[in-house]
Amino acid sequence: MEVIVAIIVGVLFAVGIYLILTQDLLRIVLGTSLLTHAVHLLLLTMAMLKTGAAPLLDRGQEQFADPLPQALILTSIVINFGITAFFLVLSYRAYQKLDTTNMDWLRSESSRHRGHSR
Repeated sequence: MEVIVAIIVGVLFAVGIYLILTQDLLRIVLGTSLLTHAVHLLLLTMAMLKTGAAPLLDRGQEQFADPLPQALILTSIVINFGITAFFLVLSYRAYQKLDTTNMDWLRSESSRHRGHSR
């Protein structure tokens, strides 16, 4: 099972990096979101996909699921949601102000306003 999830993680990383390297701002936002989802799956796979009882030790269970990776992933999901919302608002505002989401054009406009070119 871990091999299949590792392949899925690799595909998500590849697609996320491909989207980050494109010129469109919204694709960059989607790429960062895919990368964080790949990290979530990677954390879950590194913790080994175990099944077991809830981590209540007073009931005499021998095997129980480790709650630490789940807590880390839950925290990461909340942080990812906040960052993605910020990126979407930032890209929407840039589109409203400049009428484009092309990163090359945004970079050229930024350097033109600073008074020097690259």
